[in-house]
Amino acid sequence: MFTDAIGNAGYSLLKDLRAEIEVKDGIFSLCFWVYLANSTTFPATIIQQVCSDVSESAPFLVINDHKRINLLPLLLLHEEAPDTGNINSLTEVAYATVDFEFPLQNWVHIGCEVCPNHMKLQINGEIVGEKPLSSNKEPSSNDLRKIVLANIGGDGNISHGYVYNFQVFPSVSSIKDHHMKDPPLKLSIDESSASEIEEESDGVWSIVGGKASCRRNFSLDVVLLDVFGQPVDKENEQVYASLLYADTRAPVENTIDEEAPILASYDGIEFPSYERPSKLLLGRASFKLKISQLSSKCDNRLFLIKFCVPKLGNYPFFEALSRPIRCISRSRNTRLSTLVWKRSPGLAKHNLMQSSGMDDASFEHQHPVCEAKSNPLTKRFRFGHDKISVSVKADTNVEQPDEECNSHARTTNQVENGLTTGLYGTPANYEAYETLSDSESIGERNSPSNNVASRRYPISDMTVFKYCLAGLAERSLMLKEIASLASKKEISELAHHVSLYSGCSHHGNQILIAKKLVEDGTNLWKVMSPNNNHVPWESAVYEIEEQFMKIASCSSRSLSHQDLELLRVIAGCQEYLAQENFEKLWCWLYPVAYIISKERINPIWNSTSPKWIEGFITKEEAEASLQGPTGLQEPGTFVLRFPTSRSWPHPDAGSLIVTYVGNDYKLHHRLLSVDRVFGSGDKGIDMKPLQAMLLEEPELTRLGRIIRGH
Repeated sequence: MFTDAIGNAGYSLLKDLRAEIEVKDGIFSLCFWVYLANSTTFPATIIQQVCSDVSESAPFLVINDHKRINLLPLLLLHEEAPDTGNINSLTEVAYATVDFEFPLQNWVHIGCEVCPNHMKLQINGEIVGEKPLSSNKEPSSNDLRKIVLANIGGDGNISHGYVYNFQVFPSVSSIKDHHMKDPPLKLSIDESSASEIEEESDGVWSIVGGKASCRRNFSLDVVLLDVFGQPVDKENEQVYASLLYADTRAPVENTIDEEAPILASYDGIEFPSYERPSKLLLGRASFKLKISQLSSKCDNRLFLIKFCVPKLGNYPFFEALSRPIRCISRSRNTRLSTLVWKRSPGLAKHNLMQSSGMDDASFEHQHPVCEAKSNPLTKRFRFGHDKISVSVKADTNVEQPDEECNSHARTTNQVENGLTTGLYGTPANYEAYETLSDSESIGERNSPSNNVASRRYPISDMTVFKYCLAGLAERSLMLKEIASLASKKEISELAHHVSLYSGCSHHGNQILIAKKLVEDGTNLWKVMSPNNNHVPWESAVYEIEEQFMKIASCSSRSLSHQDLELLRVIAGCQEYLAQENFEKLWCWLYPVAYIISKERINPIWNSTSPKWIEGFITKEEAEASLQGPTGLQEPGTFVLRFPTSRSWPHPDAGSLIVTYVGNDYKLHHRLLSVDRVFGSGDKGIDMKPLQAMLLEEPELTRLGRIIRGH
């Protein structure tokens, strides 16, 4: 009785949608996923109803010029059915609709229930519109009660899109069940995995490339996710990387030496990227790439990296494009990044989510990107007794991917005048100084008892200056060396100076935990792998979890299976854990455990009713949990998470992010103030529990719930 002309339940072009239906008793239902491209013009007909031939047709499912979807009555069934013609003349026709702006370049599930006396419209498994109708009791003599539903562009406008899993049912069935079954997929880039990539002030990625002796490896991961943000294991499917021009999307040519423009690096050997695709494992493919073609050799044009999975089909949702790339020679990479974040005016001084030492807009991401601008400032750094004026671009976001938040610099006067005041009158970077005695104040730094010669590991001004200007990788190497040689007192002194000169106390917090992080990580790896060999992941996780619970002081709460799987993703390993993978994992996990151990965070981590922190979740999972049937949940709904893109020694490693629905019905991401996390230094002030302080924030009204798959 039902002929589905799509051919299968897979992916298809929207223009090929065609289904012939014999309407029995005036009842049927249908559902499908639809993906509309940016080139779609509105108003647009998604499905046209055709009775006998194309000349006698009318819209059935349309999106108007306000991007609102409308379900119209059936020609053969309802008295209110529209006359055949253009959808622009349908303003008088009754229809089921919803006040929901239809998104482009996203999958949306649509369901339609048709009965003689009503019609229902469903979006993403929930009924969002219903319209009572009158049955047509006088059908024409030629009416065989057969109808064709197709996309034939009845309005003359173009709807570029794709359909997935189109199904028609002879009765009003539970379409909601089909919404959850076998959802469509999308390939995307996990920018939190990026390394050796510098982001410039205009959002362009800067990558060092060129000749073999100069170009550098950089890393990127791509993930295959379903519409609910869950990774999909398409085992052994291969992902290919290619280099395109950003303006034309044409392939970049080989170099004058006939080298491929983009190379894949395996065990130190370079291959053209088309010869060495990366396999998807647990929904993730990792790439180590090099670019041999310089932008300067191509009229200074920008590039893009395109990732695709050819076996899944030539569809835009199975392709992922990087940000624009400027490939430069090594000699040009000595400049400082000019990326700073625009300060948002009007935030209250005591706002919990106004992170101390952090630019407001840097942690509030107006989904999906941040606003940035170049803001050159002149800072003065003290070297011994001499002041040397160094003109630099104010930049605390050198290693900033686009996902999370970073810490902002204080003003020039604050840097030169010493400590700033925290939210309750305590030093904003008090954590960096809590181990320092009074004799180690700024005024005593140059005293004879504290000179360089008396130190076991000299913390020179040049060391401080170098640390402040270094990238994450170089900072990590510096701290590992310092942690093995310097005393706690000397490390505290380094933390103090770096916080002062960088204008960000968060940098000092990462330096203070360096010694313990390195020691505990080294000891744990020796326990797991006495011979420094790869260890099975399934056996390593028990030792890792035990150490995490010890550091975090959370004997009552262990890590879930989902938590451990995310740790495996962060580590970048599969069945076996190498030391390199463990170090990546440990640099993310230790700061998280350290923060959880703090008095203000420990109770909400251990809380089970309500569960304030679900566990280790990604940004995508947090955003998906705030989605309702017709879009985002109520304004003020929020969830807490640890940013997966922030690893030690990033200044925001281990921090808590609040992801919430704003009054503008957009998703926002804000970093909790470090000072509020650690508590006030003033023991005379009775601080409220962090839970109560969160709910006092005007933007936050109720805790959201995260439902995780098993």
